[in-house]
Amino acid sequence: MKNVLILGAGQSAPYLINYMLKGAERYDWNVKVCDMDYELAKTRTDGFSRGEAVKFNVNDEVKRIELIKWSDIVINFLAPKFQPMIAADCLENKKDCITASYTNPAVAKMNDEAVKEGIILLNEMGLDPGIDHMSAAAIIDDVKSKGGEVESFESYGGAIPAPDVKSNPLDYCITWNARNVAMAAEPGAQYLEDGKVKLLPHFEVFNRTWNVDIEGVGTLEAYPNRDSLSYIDVFDVQGVETMVRGTLRYPGFCETWAQIVKLGMANETLSLPPLENMSYEDYTKMFLPLSDNCKSVKKRAAKYLGISPTGKIMSDLEWLGLFSEEKIGRNFNNSGEVLTNILVKKLPLPNGKRDMVILAHEIRVKYAETGKKEIIKSQMVDFGQPDGFTAIAKTVGLPAAIAAKLILTGKLELKGCQIPTHPGIYKVVLEELKESGIKFNEKIEEVN
Repeated sequence: MKNVLILGAGQSAPYLINYMLKGAERYDWNVKVCDMDYELAKTRTDGFSRGEAVKFNVNDEVKRIELIKWSDIVINFLAPKFQPMIAADCLENKKDCITASYTNPAVAKMNDEAVKEGIILLNEMGLDPGIDHMSAAAIIDDVKSKGGEVESFESYGGAIPAPDVKSNPLDYCITWNARNVAMAAEPGAQYLEDGKVKLLPHFEVFNRTWNVDIEGVGTLEAYPNRDSLSYIDVFDVQGVETMVRGTLRYPGFCETWAQIVKLGMANETLSLPPLENMSYEDYTKMFLPLSDNCKSVKKRAAKYLGISPTGKIMSDLEWLGLFSEEKIGRNFNNSGEVLTNILVKKLPLPNGKRDMVILAHEIRVKYAETGKKEIIKSQMVDFGQPDGFTAIAKTVGLPAAIAAKLILTGKLELKGCQIPTHPGIYKVVLEELKESGIKFNEKIEEVN
């Protein structure tokens, strides 16, 4: 009998939890689902005899270690900031660990010790990062096996409402960790374009956008996602001329969000005064220069941002409630928390509607022996179920669940700090994803 510990029961976790609970009888494992919100965890485990909900505070070290010692594997779906803590505990107690988050540098440094202890710390095992890595690695490895060389690599991912959902002016709904949406530009971005390195500070990320066409969906806008340069080594494509990883949104989202970032609201470092009795308009005023006798906060904001006081961007900011006299009603540690709370309240996925996830690769390849060049276009579009599992929950949770099954059944023997670009991972996982309806449509175009 094996014991599975799942940390976090939020929006990205329900499909993962359901998969592990449905497999419990067949594979003879028990599952504990842990979350600060006990009732939420309980709803995820109700009806399954081998599932147990646990009220869990990640900062309770005694309880945390007790649970990890109980487990054979830990699937960590907590916020990314807790990744090093959980990985260190797993290393100390010789437990395998899976997470969907980007590999934290502190976790990467645990590689040698993890190999020594005979465990795997498998990171980036979700959608983006995750399925994007696996599908790209499969294409690149195939190209190399045929003697090809990658000249240009562009990869895009997005979790957005289905095209028929028009519930708010931003054309966006929160279907996963709202904090990650609020702070998306925090690390800035860097990428390679036509042999030139491009560096963007956080306040420029949403100003650097371009169009991407997705078959069956239409034209979306992309902005650069974090550090694309590191993936030159990840995919072993030294000499590539373009290396870009981008995030997709409906057109118009980025120009509004760029102004929120410019105001300084996407900030988790500056502490805030008490906000409980303050209005959202008062909150916005804190980010503006002193008034030049202009009483209208909207006009002051428009002047500071350099936008039209009556245009679409201002309309979006007003719709979000940034100029409202409504009381905030509680205190927050920082502005990023306020912004996250606004997103949760204003941008829910409406009942009966579905979300959509997209992954798209465009890879330009050259075959030295023949001189032939081609562009490989690979796209995946998946829709959620109205009032059921969201597409984001399925595509984030399923890869982690499949990997957990492989580890628990002894079919994945890799050790150390890993991401799913190894064929021992991606070949098996992509095949099961395909069986579950998550598959890529690929086209190859010859070019001169």
